[in-house]
Amino acid sequence: MLVAVAAICGTAPARAAESPFEGQLLRLSEILGSLHFLRNLCGETGSTWRDRMETLLEAENPDAERRARFIASFNRGYRAFEGSYGSCTPSAISAIERYMKEGAELTKDTAVRFGN
Repeated sequence: MLVAVAAICGTAPARAAESPFEGQLLRLSEILGSLHFLRNLCGETGSTWRDRMETLLEAENPDAERRARFIASFNRGYRAFEGSYGSCTPSAISAIERYMKEGAELTKDTAVRFGN
């Protein structure tokens, strides 16, 4: 999923200007935050999803205001589930599956529509 994001953003970091696919990137940031919480809740250890968020930020190279929006979206996704789940449940696993699918579709759509 993140390889496509890097392809969308080009090989060199983008300028700080807002991209035409800003909404998609903000939603992807939120999905990454949700996955960071849920996957760790359900037994994954590490920072895979946070690392992918860092890769997205590096690729976009946003100015401070835009960076704050991306981070706020990531945190919103994380907190949305942090307050709802204390343990891994079938519902949490279902949410992971939905977010994995949505993230993949969002990344693919963004690459097709805005890729170089």
